[in-house]
Amino acid sequence: MSNLPMRPALPKRFYKEVTVVEEEGAHAIRLDGRAVRTPARAILRVPSRQFAAALAEEWAAQVDEIDPATMPATRLANTVIDGVEPNPTPVRDDLVRYAETDLLAYRAADPERLVARQRERWDPLATWVESETGSRFAIGEGVMYVAQPPEFVAALREHIAGETDAFRLAALHQITTLTGSLILALAVAAGRLTDEDAWSLAHLDEDWNIELWGDDVDAAARRTNRFSDMRAAALLLVGAD
Repeated sequence: MSNLPMRPALPKRFYKEVTVVEEEGAHAIRLDGRAVRTPARAILRVPSRQFAAALAEEWAAQVDEIDPATMPATRLANTVIDGVEPNPTPVRDDLVRYAETDLLAYRAADPERLVARQRERWDPLATWVESETGSRFAIGEGVMYVAQPPEFVAALREHIAGETDAFRLAALHQITTLTGSLILALAVAAGRLTDEDAWSLAHLDEDWNIELWGDDVDAAARRTNRFSDMRAAALLLVGAD
């Protein structure tokens, strides 16, 4: 007899029609005319028409059951409305911590081909963020902590403090945690990188190992699922009306 925990029963699909309506300066999802609500019972409203369309597609794609695991945009919207809007401070504080430990600061010492690939693909972003902050971005080799100049961290802290929209703030945070890089998240927000470009840059080391040793099926599936979360967050940043 299996000791694996049973998967919780999913709610059945109970609606036929999914629509998007404009109300109170935002876009809300309706299921047979009824408002969709978050887990905390707030009405699911988002500022972007494009993001609302993505929400509607997710709800329309459910077949017999409603599976949140297949609804990254809905999960993100719920997180923003129930968690980030009421208290954005922890999200801002966490983003500042990433400013001090950004993925792009940690470079390989060898082999030379990987070193060159990191330099070729990551250095333009390092140069860009230095231009944006007016401060040096410190780079080191290996996994030893790289201390960023205080003025660099302060500049990014000021930028993050200026993000007053909870949806943009949450999207920045989701991209940052998925990639390990606040710089990549800011580049997506600025339109300098697409979500696919940023995802590729974040997985440069992993892709190097795949080239050498081959891919793992389970790891590839996890990466695909995580990219769905990345894409949902990027849509919030670039899909504003």
